[in-house]
Amino acid sequence: MTDWISLSRDACGAAKTYGEAARLATAALAAPQGTPDPLLVEQHQRQVHGFAWIGTTVAALESCADWAARAGTAGRFGEVEMLVLQIGFGEYLHQLASGVAMSQNEYVRPGELGIAEAASALAQDPAAARFMAEGNTAANRARLAALLAEGAVPDETFGDETLDLIRQQFRAFTADRIAPHAHEWHLADALIPIEVVQEMAELGVFGVCIGEEYGGLGLGKTAMCLVSEELSRGWICAGSLGTRSEIAGELIGENGTPEQKTKWLPKLADGSILPTAVFTEPDTGSDLASVRTRGMRQADGSWRITGAKTWITHAARADMMTVLCRTDPDTPGYGGLSMLLAEKTRGSDADPFPDDGIDGSEIEVLGYRGMKEYALGFDGFAVAEDGLLGGAEGQGFKQLMRTFEGARIQTAARAIGVGWNAFDLGLKYALERKQFGKPLLAFPRVADKLALMVAELVMARELTYSAARHKDKGERCDIEAGMAKLLAARVAWANADNALQIHGGNGYALEYEISRVLCDARILNIFEGAGEIQAQVIGRGTLKAQPGG
Repeated sequence: MTDWISLSRDACGAAKTYGEAARLATAALAAPQGTPDPLLVEQHQRQVHGFAWIGTTVAALESCADWAARAGTAGRFGEVEMLVLQIGFGEYLHQLASGVAMSQNEYVRPGELGIAEAASALAQDPAAARFMAEGNTAANRARLAALLAEGAVPDETFGDETLDLIRQQFRAFTADRIAPHAHEWHLADALIPIEVVQEMAELGVFGVCIGEEYGGLGLGKTAMCLVSEELSRGWICAGSLGTRSEIAGELIGENGTPEQKTKWLPKLADGSILPTAVFTEPDTGSDLASVRTRGMRQADGSWRITGAKTWITHAARADMMTVLCRTDPDTPGYGGLSMLLAEKTRGSDADPFPDDGIDGSEIEVLGYRGMKEYALGFDGFAVAEDGLLGGAEGQGFKQLMRTFEGARIQTAARAIGVGWNAFDLGLKYALERKQFGKPLLAFPRVADKLALMVAELVMARELTYSAARHKDKGERCDIEAGMAKLLAARVAWANADNALQIHGGNGYALEYEISRVLCDARILNIFEGAGEIQAQVIGRGTLKAQPGG
């Protein structure tokens, strides 16, 4: 019997060799002196981003092989795990050798990077060739779909009692309190009921990563991924409620003064204060160096904020804002930016922004509706003297950058949850709906979609967990976090699109939940760094890496 776990290790070795060929070829274009040249990176953006996608695919293969090895060691590597491994490896190795999708109509092919020979060597490697020939086959897809229809689930056990209990607890809570009502809330464009938010607070959602000394759970990013994934499997907005607390908690926990930590962290952890992140401006997008909103110190030491912000999630209901603003107008770029911790009054439907110096208008959106999006205008909004994060000016951008790893890992976890939601709905419909006298699942193209949904979900999930583990060890993981977010967002969208296709015309009807999931999935490739930004960060950050580095 073939040892597919060992074979996956060998195939990963071949894939890494191919990835290194892609790195060397791209570095010759964009980093000829050993360090990425900004002008050349932009000139050869397609190749740099393509290299990032190749690296992400290789990393996903490695993470999946690690998953299979852990399952094998624990005696949990059964038929469904073997099929997921075979299908996932077969598909992704084929993509590496022929063309990796960067979007629906953009593919990076070996020839345009000048690595056609390396692609041929990959395809001829014995382990890779075995997966490519015997992995993603019609028979394997049909068998996996049949097992999934019977309720089989690819191994998701951590072997850690606390983490496994967290998954069980939040899966049960989501099934009871989120999933049955999510579509109703979405269609009504309503905020998640505050009583549900309070229940989530009691479960510790808002303090997962906040230290126990401040009333949090102190469990780290892996636990945060679990919570986000399970809540998002019911509705992305439930999983996203914790994002703002995650960002605020990490900003204050990593950068705040002792007084700021004592003041804010316990209230964030217990959910008595709901925060919102106020970073983006109408004309800046991802170009945070161009932030213009002013934070002006007053004679009494307090601050006043003036300017415009946009795409601010949960702004009306929030009690505090982390505001990136320019406190030193004479210092251009990042150096003049600071982070202010601004208290505000929680708004209501009748009066969403009751404080002086702040007003907002709702941005109507396709999905992601449970918290609402706003454009905010500040006109001398007052911030207390102790509102400067860390008590130091000019550190705002650096402080924010430190949170991006965690935020992107958390977003990847949300994407995994959305992808599972799409699969759940697609499978349910394929089992219940009959055409030509038999259930939709009996048709190969439907079974194929469902099998590939799960195979890709496991690949993206394990890449996300891997990034979280790096973060929990205190290691820098901006590249790993970007890769996880890049792949998971694509998988969530593909799953939602395919699940809607399984529904046919009914999927386009608002009454069917998959219409909501499709709208929700689309945002994942945009916020917390658009896919193009992720590819830029990954490509630029790994061009100077050395083999095995």
